[in-house]
Amino acid sequence: MTKKLGFTRTGNGKSKLKVQTFEEEEGEGTSNPVVRKRLKLKKVKDSKSTAMAIAASCLSYSEFLSKRLNILSRDFFECDSLDLAPRLLGKFLRRDDVVLQITEVEAYRPNDTACHGRFGITARTAPVFGPGGHAYVYLCYGLHYMLNVVADKEGIGAAVLIRSCAPISGLETIQQRRGQKTDKPVLLAGPGKVGQALGLTTSWSNHPLYIPGGLEVLNGPAPENILVGPRVGIDYASPEHVSALWRFAIAGTPWISAPRNSLKASLM
Repeated sequence: MTKKLGFTRTGNGKSKLKVQTFEEEEGEGTSNPVVRKRLKLKKVKDSKSTAMAIAASCLSYSEFLSKRLNILSRDFFECDSLDLAPRLLGKFLRRDDVVLQITEVEAYRPNDTACHGRFGITARTAPVFGPGGHAYVYLCYGLHYMLNVVADKEGIGAAVLIRSCAPISGLETIQQRRGQKTDKPVLLAGPGKVGQALGLTTSWSNHPLYIPGGLEVLNGPAPENILVGPRVGIDYASPEHVSALWRFAIAGTPWISAPRNSLKASLM
């Protein structure tokens, strides 16, 4: 039995994310591997607890506010980035009416040859050495604004990259910012897409994510299962850091960036 997320259409024509359960069965009398396995969609009750656990419903902003989720305090972020990264899974990013649930992250640590902090404090990297719980937004390839959450104490130089999210509220705004009229994972599966959906630029660096207003990180449910794997696009780093399993994602969600096949079930 496998749980996946999918969009359904409600009576008023609006998109709504819903957890769907698939049962995989072996077919009889054929050697075709595609035919031998068929996915049988079963109806699942739209449980709020299940929906919240894996970013399962696209809500109106007023509906989201009714859940009264707390903004995470500064001390939540003041820990090793390798500890913070999996803890951020399931938490919510909010900017105005746009709310995203974090589904995939990567940890970057001090003395990590893939971390921007390896260059020391420069005009660009200074936010990485700031207090835990602040934002670090950098421009990648001159195109994509990448959101990182600074980890640990001030001066350490560590952060967690937000790689992918699922939409919770403000779908139309997200689509407008992304320039894509879609409700599929391609909308938010990738760090540049997350930054664009939130309307971020480097001016958001140093912004405290634990203070109401602007960009915030709110509490959310911890995932039942986590996938781990090596980080993406860091071939320039040392072999030990290239192979380090410092990428984390929520198991069972399609809101994960490529490559997916390098992610495996966590033994944690």
